[in-house]
Amino acid sequence: MQLEIDLTGRRVVVAGDARPSRRIVARYRAAGAEVDLRPSAAACTATVLDGAVLAVVVDPPSGRAGQRPTAARADQAFNALQERCRRSGILLTRETGATDTGAVTLIGGGPGALGLLTLDAVAALREADVVLYDRLAPTDALAQLAPAAELVDVGKLPGHHRVPQAGINELLVSHALAGRHVVRFKGGDPFVFGRGSEELAACLAAQVPCRVVPGVSSAISVPAAAGIPVTHRGVSAMFTVVSGHAPLTEEEHLHLAGLGGTIVVLMGVSTLPQLVAGLARAGMRPEMPVAVVERGYSTSQRTTAGTLSTIVTAAGAARCQSPAVLVIGEVVRVGLELSGGAAQLARLTESLAS
Repeated sequence: MQLEIDLTGRRVVVAGDARPSRRIVARYRAAGAEVDLRPSAAACTATVLDGAVLAVVVDPPSGRAGQRPTAARADQAFNALQERCRRSGILLTRETGATDTGAVTLIGGGPGALGLLTLDAVAALREADVVLYDRLAPTDALAQLAPAAELVDVGKLPGHHRVPQAGINELLVSHALAGRHVVRFKGGDPFVFGRGSEELAACLAAQVPCRVVPGVSSAISVPAAAGIPVTHRGVSAMFTVVSGHAPLTEEEHLHLAGLGGTIVVLMGVSTLPQLVAGLARAGMRPEMPVAVVERGYSTSQRTTAGTLSTIVTAAGAARCQSPAVLVIGEVVRVGLELSGGAAQLARLTESLAS
């Protein structure tokens, strides 16, 4: 059973050692509660509980049994507190405190929509002491998602890296070695053009425990937000994900054009002219449908459609900007047909070709 209580301005008594209880205390304070921290369940007398709506007993984390009272004494104190809460109509719950062992969790935040975070991602943020986050992660609610954490912006902008990758690696390791739970909060998936493997390698080299929580990659989610399936029966049986951060080689253009299926390009707005020209030289037909989906899942999401021969002009006229995902293939036409935009594509193609 799960209960939701508005704790704004209401007293919550937390019983436990200060350090293991730190995240729990921060979480209740972030919910607006007035938190009274007491060292143990035995210290929560009737006077201490007066006016409280909730009491929380924080058990020591596993591996620290030697630093707490015996199990019998702890159970006795909890049972006594339980009876006091029952008589006073106070809710009572029990949680496990945080460890002092540092670790890193690499989290994929998806394309930026809060609802696309995984349950594991939300749980890890809730227990974080430090969050190193990027601009493309869903950061609007980060203070609520990670109420006990220090929030550090290490996001990269086009042409500008606030913190170089080596510096991010060092921050992950240094915070973890200091005993903190560090979350690296990235857009998309950590292992899809996210340098997550480099961060994992840095942690492993420093013997820091590191866990990876996958995210929903923008390579499939952003086209889906625009109604474009990356595969469709009878149209495309495969899709290839490409980084457009730098222009491709002629050999890469040739391979892409010869694969068939769908091509999805991330970070490709600035190199769109080179990509289109290279695919045309490699033999891709001029009427191949192309879409540029900007700011997927945001309120300002926009799709600009064209063909291989018209998309550069169309994207320029629309002033397309990053972040955006490019989709090349017949699935674009399928998506437009599903959304009633196929006629728009035909008209655009005709007008730009004339």
